[in-house]
Amino acid sequence: MDCIDYPPSSGRFRRALRLIGWNALLLAAGAALVGLAGEAWLRLTVPFLKSSPPLELVPNVGYLRPPNTEIRHTNEHDYWTVSRTNSLGFLDREPPNPERAKATCHVSVIGDSFVEAPEVPIHHKLQVRLEELAADRLPHLDVTTSAFGIENTGQVQQLPFYDEYARRLHPKLLVLVFVHNDFFNNEPLLRSLGSLPGSRKRPWEPMVRKGPDGELELAWSSPQDQLPEGFWLQPSEAALAGRKAMARSWFALWLSAKKNALFPPPPSSNARQRFSRKREALMRQPGYAAMFEGWRPATWTDVNLVLSRRDLPPFYEDALQYTRFALEQFKQRADRDGAELVILATHTLKTPGTHMFERMSEMAATLGIPVIDQADYILRKGAALSDAWWPHDYHWSPAGHQWAAEALLEYIGQRPDVCGG
Repeated sequence: MDCIDYPPSSGRFRRALRLIGWNALLLAAGAALVGLAGEAWLRLTVPFLKSSPPLELVPNVGYLRPPNTEIRHTNEHDYWTVSRTNSLGFLDREPPNPERAKATCHVSVIGDSFVEAPEVPIHHKLQVRLEELAADRLPHLDVTTSAFGIENTGQVQQLPFYDEYARRLHPKLLVLVFVHNDFFNNEPLLRSLGSLPGSRKRPWEPMVRKGPDGELELAWSSPQDQLPEGFWLQPSEAALAGRKAMARSWFALWLSAKKNALFPPPPSSNARQRFSRKREALMRQPGYAAMFEGWRPATWTDVNLVLSRRDLPPFYEDALQYTRFALEQFKQRADRDGAELVILATHTLKTPGTHMFERMSEMAATLGIPVIDQADYILRKGAALSDAWWPHDYHWSPAGHQWAAEALLEYIGQRPDVCGG
């Protein structure tokens, strides 16, 4: 019987390695071809995947968009909008001539990203729809409008929007659009805690501070002045390199967006991580530990959701106090200039199980500021609250802007004295 001469084991091992190598090479080549094809397909079929550059500092005002500049914005799911800022740096039409505005029932709207609204074209926005609806339904009042909104601001940072711009238009009605994150944006510590790790520090903006006698005052400073060294945690070099590489590839951005849509991360996971790291940095500093008394980091890590509690950590009490101070400042300005001040409460304040709407409305009642409840208006129409925002974005959809405009128009129609009618 003949014996079979098997090759040595080392030969079999080399053949297996060559086979694995060729398979890996073919797999890498296939992945590269898929990536190149995906990149080409996206660049040919999708308008864009990268939003516009950050804000710029305007002295005595804060951070605005560059004037007369094209702004692109997308969440890579629901909208790809291209708008143009006006000469002041806001995403609105050019404001009317002050003398023309003074002769009309002018309505100025002030707020954060809900008013800036890069998610929709300008013709869909609250102020534009309000002016068009008023021309159709209340033409005798001659309503004109303007809007001043910038993302990531609270009423404290929005005061200069009125002082420098809206006041010149002699508004008969001044509308503050109030959202759920305004409370913490009005408090320097919370505003910094809620920001992204490594985000650009804003060196100058209006903020509230306590004087030696405990009285509150408005000052131009930096929220970071109150925070210890090392609080602003920078991302690693590897993380920065990864972000830059992804920003250059539309296919990588698209894959990341699809992954997050199919396998969404746990709610507030990013907020939990960045807040926990910053909280730990603060807790190591003298004088900060007491501010976190009553804080339950395992349960309450999202800086917004804490306001759903009735028992608040000390720095959240400051957030309520500073918000009330900012509203009082707006009220004093409106009374001085002969304008009526009203708050438009967005649907975001009516999150089930929270007390955010109650906190805001109680505060407004003590100051004599009427509140328009957008959520109540939507429900009275028989519509679904969820239709007021995008499927993958909590900002207003075109329907949300429409209902906000209708709610304001209803208020004006019930109060014709606002326009002198």
